[in-house]
Amino acid sequence: MSELIDNARKRKDLLKHMILQLHKGEAPEAVRKQLVRLMGEVPYGDVVEVEQELISEGLPAEEILQLCDMHTEVLKGQIDLSQSKEAPPGHPVHTFKMENKALGWEISTIVKIAEGIKKMPDEAEVSTLMAELQRHIHALTDVEKHYRRKENLLFPYLEKHGITGPPTVMWGKHDETREFLKGAIEALKETSQITAGEARTVIDLVLQPAWNSIEEMIYKEEQILFPMCLDTLSEEEWYRIHNQSLEIGFCLYDPQVKWKPSGIAVSEAAPESGGKIQLPSGSMTVEELTAVLNTIPFDLTFVDKSDTVRYFTQGRERIFERNRAILGRQVQLCHPPSSVHIVQKILDDFHSGKQERAAFHINMKGRFISIEYFALRSPEGEYLGTLEVSQDLTEKRALQGEKRILSYEEEVTP
Repeated sequence: MSELIDNARKRKDLLKHMILQLHKGEAPEAVRKQLVRLMGEVPYGDVVEVEQELISEGLPAEEILQLCDMHTEVLKGQIDLSQSKEAPPGHPVHTFKMENKALGWEISTIVKIAEGIKKMPDEAEVSTLMAELQRHIHALTDVEKHYRRKENLLFPYLEKHGITGPPTVMWGKHDETREFLKGAIEALKETSQITAGEARTVIDLVLQPAWNSIEEMIYKEEQILFPMCLDTLSEEEWYRIHNQSLEIGFCLYDPQVKWKPSGIAVSEAAPESGGKIQLPSGSMTVEELTAVLNTIPFDLTFVDKSDTVRYFTQGRERIFERNRAILGRQVQLCHPPSSVHIVQKILDDFHSGKQERAAFHINMKGRFISIEYFALRSPEGEYLGTLEVSQDLTEKRALQGEKRILSYEEEVTP
């Protein structure tokens, strides 16, 4: 008599039990054998729902993050994709998959070079091969655009459908990959003169974790995330994602087809052209106000009193990337898991009236960036929301003496 479990609820309960077994330290191979014996193939949607349930029941997202690679390894070869949908060329999911294909080619090339180095005598000089490795590792860093489109475009729509657990876990894995790649780039800077023996250490300890992390994410996306997203999001939502993808860019692949679903008309709201907005100190049209806000030399983001992102400026030189997919999104979900506790602390202190301002400054890509948060309140003291103000102060910090004579930064030809 077959032991395979067909009942959907029982399948999910068993899968949840197995993930908890891994959490308690059970050997992955033993859990895998039990999974195969009792369940056979696992519908991809079950994995997402179980992760969501575990987080809702109190298992911290950080714990799911630690278990993610382990339970994915247990599930390899056991996920049922027979009912999954196909995305046509130009569709965001098709683009994601083509990017994964390009990333896979880079990884296979890296592995081939690394295996060649490992076969060479310890004393052999391999700086030329390491330079080739460096070129392909740098190509892998383009995955940043792939991840940002997921975080800023795809995840917000999943959250609107009540799916918050898997995006949180995946964002955490993105951050791990970013750290691995950062370490790999730093390590490769020191390999201009290196032997095969030394190179093997760099490959095993620094480079391989980076490409393994990307490979694991490709598997999670194609076996679990993308099929589930195709089942969940509407054609209109996919079209909005498609239209905003170009703002972030693509990873090692340029979509050849401009996709638009049939029968879907998505219109972007246009600002009113007539009439003025009356303010206590004057009035402006929507067009004038938009121009003012987008011309001031810093970025503004407004989060309302329910902690929802409602507005951001669109200046010519943005410090931090913003796109319209974040509008209507809880601001806590717009930050990686590693920093969300800081955001929550600021919001809690602003809501309670304990604090009015929080200031930070960082060095980013050689620039000195000021980031300030201000509590917005009505004349009666009611909390209205938070204003984030980010400004590049690099040039201003370098100013000395006085400038009293008119001169322009750039010559303007009439």
